[in-house]
Amino acid sequence: MTDDVVVLGSGYAGAGAIKSLESELGRDTDITWISDVDYHLVLHESHRCIRDPAIQDKVTIPVEDIKSPSTRFVQGEVVDIDADDRVVTLADESTVDFDYLLVAIGSRTAFFGIDGLQEHAHTLKSLDDALGIHEDVKEAAREASQSDPAQVVIGGAGLSGIQSAGEVAEFRDDHRAPIDIHLVEGLDEIFPGNDPEVQGALRTRLEDRDVNIMTGEFIGEVDEETVYIGDDIELDYDVLLWTGGITGRECVEDLDVEKDERNKRIHTGMNFQTENDRIFAVGDCALIDQPGENPAPPTAEAAWEAADHIGKNMARAMRGQPLDDWTFESKGTAISVGEDAVAHDVSYAGIGFPIDTFGGFMARNLKKAIAARWINSVTGPGRALKAWPDM
Repeated sequence: MTDDVVVLGSGYAGAGAIKSLESELGRDTDITWISDVDYHLVLHESHRCIRDPAIQDKVTIPVEDIKSPSTRFVQGEVVDIDADDRVVTLADESTVDFDYLLVAIGSRTAFFGIDGLQEHAHTLKSLDDALGIHEDVKEAAREASQSDPAQVVIGGAGLSGIQSAGEVAEFRDDHRAPIDIHLVEGLDEIFPGNDPEVQGALRTRLEDRDVNIMTGEFIGEVDEETVYIGDDIELDYDVLLWTGGITGRECVEDLDVEKDERNKRIHTGMNFQTENDRIFAVGDCALIDQPGENPAPPTAEAAWEAADHIGKNMARAMRGQPLDDWTFESKGTAISVGEDAVAHDVSYAGIGFPIDTFGGFMARNLKKAIAARWINSVTGPGRALKAWPDM
């Protein structure tokens, strides 16, 4: 009897897993791919649409260009997963049965209980989010003047916050728009927890683009006009973007597998298997065990590296064979700041670059190469070459 394998999500983990599963399982298994959108979004480049919405064609890949004809695609929002009956329920009340399930459904933005933040802030988790930020920045600039510039506040100075600030600055400069940009980080430095050298390189590039960096005080409250920071700072805004953290999706909250009590992300072993041997998880929705104290990071790089391995392990599970453990090995970081970029601790084919942190031409083209490599892996070189100039 043919097994029914269902994959939830079309992000890096979901799209990569489809390629991996098709390669490992061939026609021996019926694969169903479910997502609320009919495309894969190259999320780590979606911030480019804040500056220029035309780039959306370069960062979205139709699912039909990724999957094989034998894989069934269902567009719908997942609202419930029943582990006992092995049923996925969609928002239109239709259901999909599974023998094996891969949860690769991504995450939501975490608001940490900050009053007013969810009601008033943009997030950056989808194409619509990026396009919405562009429209609001454009409208705010249209209504502003050099004596009364539009105020754009970005909360959270991790990868998304830094890259978004760079794109707003490029939009401002391209259009000579009257915009002030504020990047707010509650911890003491931007790109928290990383090497001081890369933190300094990023800070320099942001400040060179007139981004006002505010660190060391957390956002405590937001209303429709003002961000309240720490005990004393009030920052009026026209556009507010929040990039400060992630939490699990609502549809997995009642799923009967072990999850983090606070953020509801799914615990898995190093082999991606949950405590239910029929259910696996990868990507941002998962806390994948790793050597040491910390799980695999919730990054695009980790998601697509894990997705490369998931097909083999799910195939092994179906055959009753032992599963392989996966260990994430970062190949470094490349972060765009508008047209510039900073690269840090980068290696290729096991060989490190002679300089730990660098910018300029090499960093810009490395950033492009990372995006092109991913696009090529899911669709082929033609689309990757077409996207290259805008990455």
